[in-house]
Amino acid sequence: MDIKVGPGDIKALALDLDGTTLMPGAVLGDRTLYTLKALRTKGIEIILCTGRAVEAAERFRLPIGAEGPMVYFNGAEVTEMPSGRVLDATLLDAEAVNFCVDISRRLGLYYQVFLPPRGDAPDGASPADKYRRVLMAEKWGPGAEMYLNHTGIKAEIGDLKEALTLPGVSGCIKSMFIAEPEVQDKVRPLIEERFGRGIYIARTLRTFLEIMNSRVSKGRGLRVALETRGLEPSQVMAFGDEENDLPLFEGAAYSVAPSNAKETVRQAADITIGSNAEESVAAFLEEFFGLH
Repeated sequence: MDIKVGPGDIKALALDLDGTTLMPGAVLGDRTLYTLKALRTKGIEIILCTGRAVEAAERFRLPIGAEGPMVYFNGAEVTEMPSGRVLDATLLDAEAVNFCVDISRRLGLYYQVFLPPRGDAPDGASPADKYRRVLMAEKWGPGAEMYLNHTGIKAEIGDLKEALTLPGVSGCIKSMFIAEPEVQDKVRPLIEERFGRGIYIARTLRTFLEIMNSRVSKGRGLRVALETRGLEPSQVMAFGDEENDLPLFEGAAYSVAPSNAKETVRQAADITIGSNAEESVAAFLEEFFGLH
């Protein structure tokens, strides 16, 4: 294994979940779980860096036992776990959301948004209630069903434009069209023509087209998480498979992509390992840290 860092150089792992650490079907494999828990006992910090919402990542964070600042919503939010305290949030403004709502209404597409915690929970509320983010869409359909099956989060149905006028709501954490790639290819140019580089767009799964604030990236989120943890980028190894993971690679000393990653991601990575279906992240870490 010819790489430019050694096990003593790495103090933290920045892990994308879907398509990388998780097996197909969003399954945390037994080998991967065992390996990550073993590394935690050796003092290696596990930093989840995912496009998932906090709630949708908890079934993976909890068994691993990972704690501290985590990167969610592709970096739109950095949250201290397990307290649920939001350390950093970057919202997509109402103008952009309303524009996407107009597209969804005109073309009959499924579009959803995560509204930020409103901060009006009563004293003594649990972290889950105090920092609850509402997923909202204007209609139920295959897209909502797909997201529910993938994440366990069910969208509330209502008027998105009206929701953005509620007290304490100035935008959304993340928004998403769920549609086939050929449909996304029609939607994306409309948004880019209107906002140019003033907006962040990324295909994170085959049918997920995410729209966020242009300042959002996993790389920025990782920087915030590292600063809070007192770590340097030179002490971090990053793993990812999609275009939203490229900024993550830039914020780490060493980058690893599974063989199922997009070609551009494999080219950007320092090394390509086997596929996520083979739990290759675990196999790589076992060899790198000498866990045999």
